[in-house]
Amino acid sequence: MDRETARRRARALVAQMSLEEKAGQLSYSAPPIPRLGVPAYNWWNEALHGVARAGTATSFPQAIGLAAMFDEELLEKLGDAAATEGRAKYNALSAQDDRDIYKGLTFWSPNVNIFRDPRWGRGHETYGEDPFLTAQLGKAYVRGLQGSGETMKAAACAKHFAVHSGPESLRHKFNAVASPKDMEETYLPAFEACVKDAGVEAVMGAYNRTNGEPCCGSETLLKDILRGRWGFQGHVVSDCWAIRDFHTGHMVTENTAQSVALALKNGCDLNCGDCYRCLLLALREGLISEEDITIAAERLFTTRYLLGVLGEGSEYDSIPYEAVECPEHLALAHKAALESCVLLKNSGLLPLNPETVGTVGVIGPNANSRAALVGNYHGTASRYVTVLEGIQDAMEGHGRVLYAEGCHLWRDRVEPLAQASDRMTEAMAVVKHSDVVVLVLGLDETLEGEQPDEGNAAGSGDKEDLLLPSPQRMLLRHVLAAGKPTLVVLLAGSAIDLSEAETQADAILLGWYPGAGGGRAIADLIFGKASPSGKLPVTFYRDGALEELPAFTDYAMTNRTYRYYRGEPLYPFGYGLTYGDAAVTAVTAGEASARVTVENRGGRAAQEVVQLYLKDEASPDAPPNPILCGFRRIELGAGETRTVDIPIEPSAFTVVNAAGERIPGSGAWTLYAGLGQPDARTARLTGKTAVSTSIRRT
Repeated sequence: MDRETARRRARALVAQMSLEEKAGQLSYSAPPIPRLGVPAYNWWNEALHGVARAGTATSFPQAIGLAAMFDEELLEKLGDAAATEGRAKYNALSAQDDRDIYKGLTFWSPNVNIFRDPRWGRGHETYGEDPFLTAQLGKAYVRGLQGSGETMKAAACAKHFAVHSGPESLRHKFNAVASPKDMEETYLPAFEACVKDAGVEAVMGAYNRTNGEPCCGSETLLKDILRGRWGFQGHVVSDCWAIRDFHTGHMVTENTAQSVALALKNGCDLNCGDCYRCLLLALREGLISEEDITIAAERLFTTRYLLGVLGEGSEYDSIPYEAVECPEHLALAHKAALESCVLLKNSGLLPLNPETVGTVGVIGPNANSRAALVGNYHGTASRYVTVLEGIQDAMEGHGRVLYAEGCHLWRDRVEPLAQASDRMTEAMAVVKHSDVVVLVLGLDETLEGEQPDEGNAAGSGDKEDLLLPSPQRMLLRHVLAAGKPTLVVLLAGSAIDLSEAETQADAILLGWYPGAGGGRAIADLIFGKASPSGKLPVTFYRDGALEELPAFTDYAMTNRTYRYYRGEPLYPFGYGLTYGDAAVTAVTAGEASARVTVENRGGRAAQEVVQLYLKDEASPDAPPNPILCGFRRIELGAGETRTVDIPIEPSAFTVVNAAGERIPGSGAWTLYAGLGQPDARTARLTGKTAVSTSIRRT
């Protein structure tokens, strides 16, 4: 069904409703209207990396890991798999008249906020720090979720609009101040791309204010930009209980009725929360009109008609429950986990040979942790494979695997009645009796996540620093001091200062939160069944760099992210090693693309991510560092040379001035092509430099 037909049907249906019935449909838990054949519908569902919070579902790597794939094609397939499972669950459960929360087809994903500060606890829900990468991946996931059939397969939602990336503890009262330049250049592009290029059906407002206006009631964001400049046709939903913040946190209104009016008048159609129960009170007080309610209801029913869930049926009604966690989706999840892991260091230790490695000691609080596999906003898998279990499976029939927890994730002891560091001696015994040590450290959603609140109390909040918790740092020091060949595996969703491991460990593998079966993928990489090929979608800073960055509450991009950072990172954006030996050997630039030649000089097949960076050499409005403008994941056989064409969008040759206007660049650019950034740190870590060509355009 096309949008105009859906809109026409929505108007006809809403016209038959009473005022009370229309108002009741504007809350996330919409009641049925039996006389009109309208079933109940709960709008709140999640699919950040697979269907979440609704029971069994395929568990993909956390979003930040999906970003590390640099693979739009695979990400779109993952979105389609999530939508398929969402349909399968919807079909089975609605047939039993179960229309509870997390069981609808409106998924509040993806999160396309910019991970501007490494302390932000929710950064691992995003696609990283770069607006271009975030936009490309956000569009891919939206396309996958919504599909291209006659009926919308599921409705995606770009969130949190806009300028939202912490601090979590202040989000209900915080005012994020962003310059016009930073708005246009950094904070808005991914949302614009999702709206204009991918046709995202919903947009969720953020908790905070942006430049003085609460985002879920912002005339600038919702009316002027979203519906005005971008022509958005879908519906807007508030973040959960965010409208209440207008009068309890932001203090821009005096009561619920005024908050409701501010949100609805500026285009927030759906309330996740309970404030819209006061819609009729706001109407009686003359703060809103019935037409305001009608318009919002029509937008919401347009979405439901597009989804084919109002009795007309769709081509997706026959998707069986057996599609949930089916072999094809599990295979996609495994492929995603393989592509997402980033090899940060390898002094020749990896890959291990299970037949000759001897005894492998697996140590660390995340080695046998399920929580460290799944991140947040996750579903429930029918089977989990931790890193320990993956290594045990890989070593079956070969050498011995020894295990010690080593320490608690963050407390100074595992057993409350024991002395501090109660697992350290066991860990060192394992080290002594092992030929190789795999030390699995990191975080989970209890240490980086969402600030607890009444709407969603599952999170924990931001990080205070970039260090591993103290017990893990002590464990790391003791293990490294023993001198055994050591691989450090990090399961975390953000930048961690691994300077000590970088100096002393033999190898470091970043697994992110790799999904419920991620331990098998990590083992496949460790033992060489596949080569690591992920690239960092964020900069890994040293902890001391926090003194160089702007304050966490400062949303200016000065000295933030790889585009503006003037220091030397520990690991740069775009960085990641493989077991192969590929290099970019040539690049030429055409009108709308670059032609890049890549040579695999190694003796094994490998996947790589070719990256293009563009630097305006003369414009005072350009960022100081080259910025990502294109990428392509490719496969290369041993000894193979390939030439690939990578498109470059026309906007890459523009800059944003202080007034927030996107204008032509200087006409003089340098285009770099490589397997990472064209910076000195990447060159030292990889031993390879990017190739470049000059571009002159008037």
